[in-house]
Amino acid sequence: MASINTSDFRKGLKVQIDGDPYLMIECNFVKPGKGQALYKCRLRNLVRNTVLDRTYKSGDSIEAAEIEEIDAQYLYRQADQFVFMNNENYEQYELSLEQIDDAWKYLKEGMECSMVLFNGNPITMTPPNHVILQVEYCEPGVKGNTASNLTKPVKMETGAEIICPAFVEIGEMIKVDTRTGEYIERVKG
Repeated sequence: MASINTSDFRKGLKVQIDGDPYLMIECNFVKPGKGQALYKCRLRNLVRNTVLDRTYKSGDSIEAAEIEEIDAQYLYRQADQFVFMNNENYEQYELSLEQIDDAWKYLKEGMECSMVLFNGNPITMTPPNHVILQVEYCEPGVKGNTASNLTKPVKMETGAEIICPAFVEIGEMIKVDTRTGEYIERVKG
């Protein structure tokens, strides 16, 4: 296992602490008036999504995590398990609802996603930044109500609910930002 020295610490680094993979989300170099330089790091656990604060002295090292990002295709959902396929070797991976978190709201069969593997096992996935989904149900808009800031909840084909402008109708295709869960625009079918 490769180790990473404090001089190589930077944001975005993937490391392993106590057998778990972490992503370095913040790293600050602190040089006190007296004594050794310190590196104050904030790390996010890639399995549990918790945040950890650690301080390392100059010259310390930590293990690099064997993390691999692959392109995968979403195949189907079976109860609380989501099945994906590696696009290169056609190997299938399963992720639980807890591992996927809120990303399930945007998954359509056949969709290309980015998946993170730790020691060959899937730990998380990321859908594309923008997806186009069909409106399955919403309350009808009130005729003559043309105010542009009126919104309503809309149920999507995936079962997710998002807030859309009042003019959106059942059967329309809309573009959604998967990072924020916000409506972007209507898309012509």
